[in-house]
Amino acid sequence: MKLYGLQKMTLLDFPGRVACTVFLGGCDFRCPWCHNYELAVGSAEPVMDEEEFFAFLKKREGLLEGVAVTGGEPCLSKELPAFLRKIREMGFLTKLDTNGAHPELLEQILREGLADYVAMDIKNSPGKYLLTAGLARNTESGGSSGEEVRQEKARQEALLGRIRRSISLIMELAPDYEFRTTVISQFHEEKDFAEIGEMIRGAKRYFLQSFTDRDTVPYGGLGAPGAGELQRYAEQVRRFVPDVQTRGTD
Repeated sequence: MKLYGLQKMTLLDFPGRVACTVFLGGCDFRCPWCHNYELAVGSAEPVMDEEEFFAFLKKREGLLEGVAVTGGEPCLSKELPAFLRKIREMGFLTKLDTNGAHPELLEQILREGLADYVAMDIKNSPGKYLLTAGLARNTESGGSSGEEVRQEKARQEALLGRIRRSISLIMELAPDYEFRTTVISQFHEEKDFAEIGEMIRGAKRYFLQSFTDRDTVPYGGLGAPGAGELQRYAEQVRRFVPDVQTRGTD
């Protein structure tokens, strides 16, 4: 497995743990607001292989508690379970970030006890999921046939089926977890969060993360709601989830 980035120490990426963060390449989403778009589209070059990473990790025994694995989308890699297993065999805890589109591999990881913490992105309310993930096709123009519109709806329902399955697996099997949404003014409004709350009803924890623009974001002109708006959105989710918090509003 090739690694496309390494943050040697973080106090933020793995809640409650001193950890490092490794970045895997590739993603099946094309979120217009992605901070790691070069990883998603495959234009980034790997920075090390597994052997180099595990040599680094060996030197950090006693200093680091865990490893956060992110991307890209880590669950695209069939080597991921073996990678996580080796990390745990060295005595480190593991955290997995995922978009939830690969419930089969996620289930294998959770049932084998290979992830101590899972963070899953909830992109938006069901009707906006393809759009926010950068996967929507334009079927609203006059040139789209009824069949094209039906196909687009079927694509969205298929994706949502995988997303809902991953949500259920995480709530049932993950030792600890969070769901989270990066909130962008151009993509989210208050009613979306009531629908998101329904999707994750009964979850342990949910975060609304305020979007921050960067040079690596593929589309310009995107912005974040103000702190007051974010709190109103949070109140919508609190009807369904007891622990709802915001990030990035300072």
